[in-house]
Amino acid sequence: MAAVVKSFIAKNSNRVGFGKATWERPYSSAMNSSLPQKILVLGGSGFVGHHVCALLSQQGCQVTVPTRRLPARSVQMLPGVSVVKANIHNAVALRQLMQGHDAVVNLVAILHGSAAEFEAVHVRLPSLIAQACEQAGVKRLVHISALGAEVDAPSLYQRSKARGEHILREAAQRDGLALTLLRPSVIFGADDAFINLFARLQKIFPIMPLAGATAKFQPVWVGDVVQAIAYALAHRQTAGQVYEACGSEVFKLQELVQLAGRFVGHERRILPLPTAAAYLQALMMELAPGPTLMSRDNLASMEVDNIASGQCAGLDNLGVAKPKHLGDVFPAQRGA
Repeated sequence: MAAVVKSFIAKNSNRVGFGKATWERPYSSAMNSSLPQKILVLGGSGFVGHHVCALLSQQGCQVTVPTRRLPARSVQMLPGVSVVKANIHNAVALRQLMQGHDAVVNLVAILHGSAAEFEAVHVRLPSLIAQACEQAGVKRLVHISALGAEVDAPSLYQRSKARGEHILREAAQRDGLALTLLRPSVIFGADDAFINLFARLQKIFPIMPLAGATAKFQPVWVGDVVQAIAYALAHRQTAGQVYEACGSEVFKLQELVQLAGRFVGHERRILPLPTAAAYLQALMMELAPGPTLMSRDNLASMEVDNIASGQCAGLDNLGVAKPKHLGDVFPAQRGA
């Protein structure tokens, strides 16, 4: 079953959603003038990253996007965006990339992997970024972490995110790095791999066995996250702060899956799985060939609700007064 699901997703990855990066809330000329002019965006060709690059390009910034493989079709045609083939996990290459830039945005992350892989991406890379910033004289960094990043969190993903934050905070105190941390909940958008995944699955399967059905999320629109990143870059007073980037609505995972089904007019019956069955399903997903869609570490993350703690500032402090609702991006089809 897991192999069938992966095969279906691979063959239908572009059939639902996947819209262009567009901006409905233009920036003021004051913000435009206060944005750093030369910005290095790590992870700039990914889902959130290409939206960040599109907005910065629109604002007249010069943006550099390193990638291991060319071409980077999502960003390479954007005005003012330079795509460079480079390995950002190499300290020398990263330092060379930093030179001449005014600010760095780090969006690099993985959802699935081994302990060593999480260590490399979420812990060692932030350490390399901090070192490269200090060596290249870059004093501004916006780092995208994750909601639930705590040293005692239940998942490797969350704990590694917390360790990466700690390393960057130490660098900020030691080297004078102006660091802003954003912790988003699950990010949705017309071209996401979350809502679209569940929408595609419901177009073919008559029933949806679902692990973590009661886990809570506070989804945030990619456009709002991108606005928050640009606001942080333009307002240096956000340095030293941690922001929770969450939408205005809280959903159980089961409700999100149902909304995804309504979006494509194929809402299916949800079959919540008990814990043992959920972990068995996740294990099968891990072992099946192809990209991992669900892992046991994902289930561990869902042991803690992915919603705002209320202990940090939110999007309203980053220029986003009214976060976009999920239904604005994924409206239910008539009759669904």
